[in-house]
Amino acid sequence: MSDDGHQNNGHEHVPSRQRRRFPGISSRAYEHPADRSALVALRKLSGFDTVFKALSGLLPERSLRLLFLSDSVRVSDQQFAYLNDMLRDACYILDLEKVPPMYVTQDPQPNAMCIGLDEPIIVVTTGLVDLLDEEEMRAVVGHEVGHALSGHSVYRTILLFLTSLALRVAWIPLGNLAIMAIVTALREWFRKSELSADRAGLLVGQDLRASMRGLMKLAGGHHLHEMNVDAFLKQAEEYEAGGDLRDSVLKILNVLPRSHPFTTVRAAELKKWAESRDYQRIMDGHYPRRTEDKDTSVTDSFRESAASYATNVKSSKDPLMKLVSDIAGGAGDLGGRVRRGFGGFANSAPQDGEPPTDTPRGNEES
Repeated sequence: MSDDGHQNNGHEHVPSRQRRRFPGISSRAYEHPADRSALVALRKLSGFDTVFKALSGLLPERSLRLLFLSDSVRVSDQQFAYLNDMLRDACYILDLEKVPPMYVTQDPQPNAMCIGLDEPIIVVTTGLVDLLDEEEMRAVVGHEVGHALSGHSVYRTILLFLTSLALRVAWIPLGNLAIMAIVTALREWFRKSELSADRAGLLVGQDLRASMRGLMKLAGGHHLHEMNVDAFLKQAEEYEAGGDLRDSVLKILNVLPRSHPFTTVRAAELKKWAESRDYQRIMDGHYPRRTEDKDTSVTDSFRESAASYATNVKSSKDPLMKLVSDIAGGAGDLGGRVRRGFGGFANSAPQDGEPPTDTPRGNEES
């Protein structure tokens, strides 16, 4: 047993650099409000409960584990020992008592995932292991342990299964429609859950620069000497603010098939959180405990999520989000602004004190 009373989970090999530990931390401490509200929306989706219960009984949990045992390398003291140390260290920091099994699988595509219904399994690809340095990898391992602590592995597993199933039943019109509705909702939730897990990765690694480097490498490969964090974050700003209303719609359409948010957006979100009072309070030891989870009010969670969305919409530079904010604020001349936005003139709105320059109705293009 360690000095602070935590049960010995095999944390004999802890890194030399001291990291703060968070005994009894609740996943609520790092979960993004959008993650929680998207999960609530998912659970309310018509048919989701039926599918969830059916798949929970049908998905072959044992065969999933046997598959990785037979065709991947299980991380241990004898195999990928440095990853094993990182995994134990991440579980120690986030106080996850049972260390999930972790596997390295041969795949040149850099990726990591936390799956499993009864118990989580962490899988990392050789592409990711080859790409990241030790501190960057530590943030990724912390990211996956964050998924495990939040209970995300169950929904991730169902998403993987339904994505595969949707391809097999594409010839059944109604069946495919129902499955794709749930897949779309699951993807929307999972993109938000990645923001939560990025925060968990930062709590484990406690090195923002390493987290940023890892995200940059996922976007641009191992050519780190050719990349710059400030320029990378500038891309996120340009992505959010750029274009007109048509581009806003295209952004939505582009992200729908993706399971992960764009890496520039993830980097910007993580940096913003790292500079927030919420992060500093956690680092100072002030955070919600798991023992308090049962007393958490659902209403308070909804209110927190709604407040977060309202703040994001209000501060967003995206043309569509600006329009939504203006509608909520009762701004005038919205019809003219929509026409300018879709006409490609979102940046030519009249300055303060200038008369509006809407196109006369008789000269509008069809």
